[in-house]
Formats: sequence, C-alpha cells, structure tokens
Amino acid sequence: MKKVRIAHLYPKLLNIYGDNGNIIALSKRCEWRGVNVVVDEIGIGDAISEHDIYFMGGGQDLQQIEVAFELQKHKNFLQDERDRGAVFLGICGGYQLFGHYYKPHEGETLKGISLLDAYTIAGQNRYIGNVTVETDIVEPHTLVGFENHSGLTYLEGDTKPLGKVNTGNGNNGEDKTEGARYKNVFGTYLHGSFLPKNPHFADYMLELALGTSLEKLEDDVEFKTHDSLICKKY
Repeated sequence: MKKVRIAHLYPKLLNIYGDNGNIIALSKRCEWRGVNVVVDEIGIGDAISEHDIYFMGGGQDLQQIEVAFELQKHKNFLQDERDRGAVFLGICGGYQLFGHYYKPHEGETLKGISLLDAYTIAGQNRYIGNVTVETDIVEPHTLVGFENHSGLTYLEGDTKPLGKVNTGNGNNGEDKTEGARYKNVFGTYLHGSFLPKNPHFADYMLELALGTSLEKLEDDVEFKTHDSLICKKY
C-alpha cells in the first residue's frame, strides 16, 4: 500500500486563518484513494525525522519569533530533506521563514532556514483580500486564496514564483508575483485554506511525494468553490 508521511511543523503556534485545513485536505485526498497517510505534529523541542511532506502555516509575530529560533536547530536537516526531494509547503509566516530572513519594522531580524532563495522585509501597508494567480505548474492554470500580510517578499537566484497575480497583491505588490518554488519547496501567502480551494495543487504535492500519478477524484464541489473565486475581489 502507498504511504505518505506528513510532518506538520508547529501547528499550535502557526495556524492562522485555518491553515490546518491544508493538512486535512492532504489527508482526505490520500484516504479517498486508499493511500495510507500518517501526520506527525512537530512541536517546540521535538526532534524531526524524515517525512515525505513538510507543512508549516502562518501566525502572528510573537509565535513566528519562537518558531524562527526553533527552526535554526533543524536548518541543516531540513535543507538535506529539500535536497533529497521531500515536498515542503509554507503559508505566509511559514513561507517567510523558508527564506533567508524576515526583517520587521522593529526588533531583531528573524533568520530563516534558506530553503528558498528569498527574503522578506516589513512593508508600510497591509495587503488584505482575495488573490487569483495564473500559473503553469498545474492545470487548471489558476490558484486562488486569501492574503493578509504586510511583509514584502523578494525572490532571487533559482527560486521562481508560483505564478503571476491578476487579482490581489502577492509577494510584494510590485512585481506581480505570488509565492515561490525551488525544487519541491513551495511558499505562498494564500490562506483560506489554500489546498481545499486548490485541489489540483494538493494532488500535485502528493504526486511529487509519492513519485507517481494519482487517480482522479470527483472534485465538482471543490472546483465550483475554486472557480467562484477566480478574479473575485475582496
């Protein structure tokens, strides 16, 4: 039987806007296909072992600071996991910590774990609202979600965006990019939760983790939700 092991990083601290729904979506889409799935919740002070998928959600500044310090203990291991081909998804604050650093208006710069060649600085404005992204990674070629962030993220080197924004602000409100990808590491500002609204991307992650294609599910309800949000403004 096929099996997927998912590490949910710091769910008690980073679960804003229902980011736990991403874990539910991955788990259910495995179960509906008869794929065995194990979800391990990783907390502060816990060891991290090899998994197929690593997920980290978003949170407020105080929680993000605590997680940033904890992640430094696991930086080398998680970079090795990236290079091994493990799949990562970071949402908002988790996405920022996948990069090199987050620089707030006040206080110390938070070090990231450099899974992505990216950095984030605090902006003057808060971006709030629905987002539609055009992407060539999955089909259909749209991703939808809800952003609420003031951080401005910039990509460098071999790290590429998930796609181009046609509704909303995305990474920084300047270059029309949203999210990031490098190898099997993905980051995005899209809450809502992200994967229930984008079942095609959830399946893309699972196929990367399993190394094989998956049978299609009846996703009429999921795609009605997805389609209803395309180009919808807040």
